[in-house]
Amino acid sequence: MADPAPPASQLPEGGAAGAPLALVFGGSGQIGRPLLARLPGAGWAVLALSRGAQPPLAGVRWQVGELAATGPLPPAVDAIFSCGPLDGFAQWYARAAPACRRVIAFGSTSVEVKRDSADAAERDVAARLRAAEETLFAAAAARGADATVLRPTLVYGSGRDATLTRIAALARRLHGFALPRDARGLRQPVHVDDLAAAAIACLDVSATHGRAYALPGGETMPYREMVARVLDSLPERPRLWTLPPPLFRALLAPARLAGLASGFGDAALARMREDLAFEDGPARRDFGYAPRAFAPTAAMFTPPA
Repeated sequence: MADPAPPASQLPEGGAAGAPLALVFGGSGQIGRPLLARLPGAGWAVLALSRGAQPPLAGVRWQVGELAATGPLPPAVDAIFSCGPLDGFAQWYARAAPACRRVIAFGSTSVEVKRDSADAAERDVAARLRAAEETLFAAAAARGADATVLRPTLVYGSGRDATLTRIAALARRLHGFALPRDARGLRQPVHVDDLAAAAIACLDVSATHGRAYALPGGETMPYREMVARVLDSLPERPRLWTLPPPLFRALLAPARLAGLASGFGDAALARMREDLAFEDGPARRDFGYAPRAFAPTAAMFTPPA
């Protein structure tokens, strides 16, 4: 077992003397960016790893590296945050992490949603997420550390997500977007800023140690309404067409061939009818999680330059 991590004595260049040190993976990603914007204001010095050079950010020292090749790291840090793929992070943490008492890692509600999917690839995603959580918790226990896994639902807000931003882009391109009329499964889109706030809020809460939390958005709505709000937020005001399910399925095949529905398989189509709603009561109770309602703007679905 690793020795308990003392307060970091080697701060990143530019850090304030005595400030606790956070090591952040995935800092340039859609959740990592808002987290990096919050940590310095909360009194943290930050060392963030990224595969490529990043523009300067107040209170943050960037280091080019990744999980397979981090480059030199401090021997001890006060917290480690993972905002990228959970499986790779869990494997790295189990073999090579600095001494650290607190670990916050983002996973996904896909660990539950895709567990029994008809799509083998989706079942594999769920299995890898589950294995990663188990690896992380076991490694943390062996090191005498306290780990928490945060499982967002459908993430939006930075223009980098693979669902709502993609829908917005297609709607702009085609001047509209089509859905089957039975796309009424419940959804809870969650803003990236609320996820960053949750990661910091649970840091000092002992009740979160060794636990995983679902982090849904602050509003539950049918899939069709969620998409309608996205389209209404765009200045082009693309139309939403709702089609009889047989007609939608008939049109889906040529759309896939044209590359307009790549990655949209039968399992994803079936899930439009399923309620994917999660209970946020434990997160609200344990660390005051309070996500916003879904009030999208066009900027939330505009990819960064």
